[in-house]
Amino acid sequence: MLDPTRTTERYARGLAAAVAAIAALVLAANAGPAKATGPGPDHRTTTPVAEAETAR
Repeated sequence: MLDPTRTTERYARGLAAAVAAIAALVLAANAGPAKATGPGPDHRTTTPVAEAETAR
């Protein structure tokens, strides 16, 4: 028959599981797409003021 576990063992297992879960979450949060190596595209969506006045 199974012996009942001690309270300390249950808390130790729970703590170990919590540490493992937190470590997995931290590793998953840091795993992301690689950074681009070159310069990105120009994201300007509006025309600069000087160009807009000469276009009128």
